[in-house]
Amino acid sequence: MGFRLPGIGNAKQVCKGAEAKNVPKGYFAVYVGEIQKKRFLVPISYLKNPSFQNLLSQAEEEFGFDHPTGGLTIPCTEEAFIDLTCLLNCS
Repeated sequence: MGFRLPGIGNAKQVCKGAEAKNVPKGYFAVYVGEIQKKRFLVPISYLKNPSFQNLLSQAEEEFGFDHPTGGLTIPCTEEAFIDLTCLLNCS
């Protein structure tokens, strides 16, 4: 089960496995969700966006450098993350 959004991919679709270590060039993996974390591949171009930088600051405040999934965890709901990425894709 995954979402197909332009510019963002579910790791299961892009890397052919939830635990795949390979991330395509120009992307990075993040984990999103309140209870169950879902892995998404995000374009590095999002790092320049102030809204995405705000999410990264929240992640730093909540988790520091100790992320429970072993990767970058974004502290928001999956729906809020998808809404933000849709807005970033349209701009």
